[in-house]
Amino acid sequence: MSITRRQLALIAGGSYLVIFSRRFCQFLCPGFITSDTTRSCSGPFTLVRFGIMAFLATAVFDVIVAWALYELYRSHPFSLPSTYFRIVHAIIMAIAVFALLNVFTAGSKETILGQVAIFNNIWLIGLFFFGVHLLFLGRIVKQIKFIPYLICVAGAMYMIDTGAHFLLENYDAYAGIFLALVAIPSIFGEMAFAVWLLLKGGKDNLS
Repeated sequence: MSITRRQLALIAGGSYLVIFSRRFCQFLCPGFITSDTTRSCSGPFTLVRFGIMAFLATAVFDVIVAWALYELYRSHPFSLPSTYFRIVHAIIMAIAVFALLNVFTAGSKETILGQVAIFNNIWLIGLFFFGVHLLFLGRIVKQIKFIPYLICVAGAMYMIDTGAHFLLENYDAYAGIFLALVAIPSIFGEMAFAVWLLLKGGKDNLS
């Protein structure tokens, strides 16, 4: 059964929305463990378990988005590298989950915080690759008004934020600023692109 360009756009846009809906659990999970390690030690780890499943589901839908966008824009020279970088991001995110699984058998607060730190570091590396993907994606969809600029800015900020985490000794002092610089273009750019895919993507005169 063949899939039309319009159907590919709907698949990509719908998958994007699923990813956005699961990010709530993603961001809550490590923060909950870090802020309340005593409670984390005693279980039953309900929020942690939901967070882990949210991460895994997001990795799956990231691959679906990568595939759908590749098929939609396969004629563009940047389509293949864009796809590879998004898939690498999804693989790294799935690998990072292994650190959270160790929380279930951790016997001390120090061990739990150590596993969360490992998770965060691996996740940051994945976000660097995701940033590269967004830079390619911004060039691929450059015909859309204003959205490509937000996507490219978001991609650059993901990469800069990851670099700052590893290069700045006092990163925590600027964490709020970096979070805003990453979140604002990412939320508005990717959400706008998802909506565009659902409403107009795949139509011959638009993509």
